[in-house]
Amino acid sequence: MKLMIANPATGQHKVFEFDDDNKLRPFFDKRMATEVEGDCLGDEFKGYVLRISGGNDKQGFPMKQGVLTNNRVRLLFKKGMSCFRERR
Repeated sequence: MKLMIANPATGQHKVFEFDDDNKLRPFFDKRMATEVEGDCLGDEFKGYVLRISGGNDKQGFPMKQGVLTNNRVRLLFKKGMSCFRERR
């Protein structure tokens, strides 16, 4: 699984790839804007607090702030909203 870790103060971001699911277990079943301690990823992230700000599921559907279920739902969007994709 890939994690993009960003520093909003400097605007830097870096992508890390983790193969061990045990390290990523604290991120599973969490909601957006949840803060997770960085100690679970290894010693290089010790002392950091990571905030979940987005993501995708296995099929590539994006997470959306304000949807309070763990399942995939059908939402009605219109032009100008985030995650809107015109089909025709």
